Amino acid sequence: MLRVGLTGGIGSGKTTVSDRFEELGVTVIDADRIAHKLTQAGQPAVRTIAREFGDIVLKPDGALDRDRLREIVFATPAKRQSLERILHPLIRMEMARRIRSIDGPYCVLAIPLLTETGPHPLVDHVLVVDAPEHKRRVWLKTRSGLDDEQITAIFAAQASREQRLAIADDVLVNDNDIDTLIHQVDALHQKYLGHS
Repeated sequence: MLRVGLTGGIGSGKTTVSDRFEELGVTVIDADRIAHKLTQAGQPAVRTIAREFGDIVLKPDGALDRDRLREIVFATPAKRQSLERILHPLIRMEMARRIRSIDGPYCVLAIPLLTETGPHPLVDHVLVVDAPEHKRRVWLKTRSGLDDEQITAIFAAQASREQRLAIADDVLVNDNDIDTLIHQVDALHQKYLGHS
């Protein structure tokens, strides 16, 4: 089975792409969704994160305060690395577990930080969603309500466009409308089906 690692900068359109793969019947294993599950109230990872960052990253119900944690990790690279050391091994273990239960010609592993974390042992093929920075900024302001300073800090913490493109086996260019992007996904789906 081909394991396609889907990545791209924040606001590039990865969710639209992964949603389309799911509509086509492809199993998508999303690292962010796994991280979200791992950081719900009562999960062991939350206690580990609170020991590392302090109770200021917890909500009153014991769940992780993701907004507060995001502020800390994007302001301090060493803190971001600490968080990654806690979560990434757990995420990879869960992804590997889910892969074992898939029966199909290929699956998609949505891993936003694939470029930043180096070669991923579960990925055979890298698909990068690439969008112009100005479009990404507009989408992020609209979707997340982030201001320019916050967006710039997030962009600075992520791999550069050049670094992402350097590891790509395939690139989806998201510089037009959604229909154009969907058409590109459909074409790749046929390509990946033929890979097996």
